[in-house]
Amino acid sequence: AKLTSHLLADFPLLNSSLDKSLEKIILKDYVNLGIAVDTPEGLVVPNIKNAQLKSIVEISAEISELAAAAKKRKLKIADLKGASFSISSLGAIGGKFFTPIINPPEVAILGISKTFEKVVLSKDKFVNRSFLPLSLSYDHRAINGVYAVQFTSQLGEALSDEKLIEKSFK
Repeated sequence: AKLTSHLLADFPLLNSSLDKSLEKIILKDYVNLGIAVDTPEGLVVPNIKNAQLKSIVEISAEISELAAAAKKRKLKIADLKGASFSISSLGAIGGKFFTPIINPPEVAILGISKTFEKVVLSKDKFVNRSFLPLSLSYDHRAINGVYAVQFTSQLGEALSDEKLIEKSFK
């Protein structure tokens, strides 16, 4: 969530919406990061306001608080309004890939699947590697495929950069 909110600054179209007439793209100068939460009553998507300004610890704590409130049906209307980009994770459930559904007026959503292990060839020997499947759904009226792949590629690189991850905790 932290890396995504940070990376969205470099990909402003993913953090935008279409106006009511569907003719203009509205760029956001904030990241209100929606986090999909499975509850006994169904999926809800509360959001972390101004996630780009928060530390990884603050984001983690807020995700936990929002998820707990969602499961107890204690979310406020403000918690559910104003998301500019969302993340949905099936990591706890399983599956390698899925197609997350965009939550209008947002124009994109990131899907994170369960990490899996795979043996691959690296420098003439077989090694076990962990893979984290990412799926990005996006509205083609605002975003083209090359732009979307550039985002997921940079996110994948950031997620595998141990120094960047450590830096995010500071």
